[in-house]
Amino acid sequence: MKHCFALILILLILTGSTFTPPARIDPRVLADTANGATARFIVVLRAQTNTRALVASVSDRAARGRIVFDALRRVANASQPAVRAQLDALGARYRAFTVINALVVEGNRAVVDALAARADVLAIESDRAFRVELARVESAPRAPQGVEWNIGKINVPAVWALGYTGQNIVYANADTGVQWNHPALMSKYRGWNGAANHNYNWWDAIHSDLSGNGTNPCGYNLTAPCDDHGHGTHVMGTGVGDDGAGNQIGVAPGARWIACRNMEEGYGAPSTYIECFDFFLAPWDLNRQNPDPDKRPDVVGNSYGCPPSEGCSANSLLVAMDNLRAAGIFMAVAAGNAGPSCATVNDPPAIYDSAISIGATDSSDAIVSFSSRGPVTIDGSNRRKPDFVAPGVGIRSSIPTNGYGYSSGTSMATPHVAGAVALLWSAFPSLRRNVDLTESVLAITATRLPITQLCGDDAGQYPNNVQGHGRVDVRAAYDYYARVGPPPYVYFFPIVIK
Repeated sequence: MKHCFALILILLILTGSTFTPPARIDPRVLADTANGATARFIVVLRAQTNTRALVASVSDRAARGRIVFDALRRVANASQPAVRAQLDALGARYRAFTVINALVVEGNRAVVDALAARADVLAIESDRAFRVELARVESAPRAPQGVEWNIGKINVPAVWALGYTGQNIVYANADTGVQWNHPALMSKYRGWNGAANHNYNWWDAIHSDLSGNGTNPCGYNLTAPCDDHGHGTHVMGTGVGDDGAGNQIGVAPGARWIACRNMEEGYGAPSTYIECFDFFLAPWDLNRQNPDPDKRPDVVGNSYGCPPSEGCSANSLLVAMDNLRAAGIFMAVAAGNAGPSCATVNDPPAIYDSAISIGATDSSDAIVSFSSRGPVTIDGSNRRKPDFVAPGVGIRSSIPTNGYGYSSGTSMATPHVAGAVALLWSAFPSLRRNVDLTESVLAITATRLPITQLCGDDAGQYPNNVQGHGRVDVRAAYDYYARVGPPPYVYFFPIVIK
């Protein structure tokens, strides 16, 4: 058989024919569709766009979002109709994406086989639901204490004092939803201006039961934000929350927020994550129509993982993350809570180069034991992670319903960095949507903490696989950029090597 295959390859070369390797099928898809069963799976098409290269020479960073979206949509419009037509003929249900040229399909083995036989299909991947280890929120009523310790730790009030609180910046999270009318959040919601308008400001990627409970306290296909867990409301509060009555819980209270629900009571799937990425690339109305990349968020706090141990493919979110960064969206991502061992940054999207991955510190600036460490070994890259650390222990923030509570995790650390970027971009329009330069500014000005552990090729210096470049200091970042200024002085900023 091996000799026969080699002969075929030789003949193809001699005749000038192009050999298209067969589509890669995840064995879990075959298992899920055995014995006549129907399952959900992701069909990735071969035609993809190198958006990073596409926008490399585009100086107008505000225009990057539309350039990226238009390019991705052109590829999808050219390559998806034939696949959709076959799925329609087979009676299979599906949803198509733009942020990655792919479709999530619900079908049987006959559908899998038909798609795998197509030359334009690259891979068929599992879309099994998985449980995400989300930090639990503990309700602990307390009178407002003013600015929370964690907000002060990254030097936020010093930037507020200069008049910058995140004005004109759009902050987003993909999580378990948000209690949008929480006193600390309602006035910050982009969908509220004396009346609610959730078009372009909210999307629910949860269309059915993922947890297996058979029900959900919020329901499905929601047309207004709701939080079925509490996690999403808590991390949103750390990003932008302030009730105006002393609960100063958020880093960028002057920013406006939007959101997408990508988990159902702590259960997600690759398709729900990708659907929220699609929404952030070009938010749409409540009918999933009229996408508009000009309404995309500036920064996104991503406090979740897609664990391969639970069935998530290591590269299932990679292309989408790369495309969002190319569109000028700063994607802050929780590094994970699998520490203190080395090589525990294991879950997408934290493992990716295009993600800015965040570990957690405590009130004394010590790295906490649960914070995942690098290097990234699951994809063979040996990439250095995390990129930064921020407070992530005993963080007080908003919780449903109209309350406040404490939680710990790298989930809690992540919105500190996303919020810090919102402050910087509010202060410096020339820095806005320049993700590479912003990451370099944060790296140069981060507070170097005592090194108590070495991982991978660490040599007792920064950056390293425990604290990354260090704990973010937003006032130091402000002062540095105010002094050095925007490009063409970009050569003052070192390349951030991960």
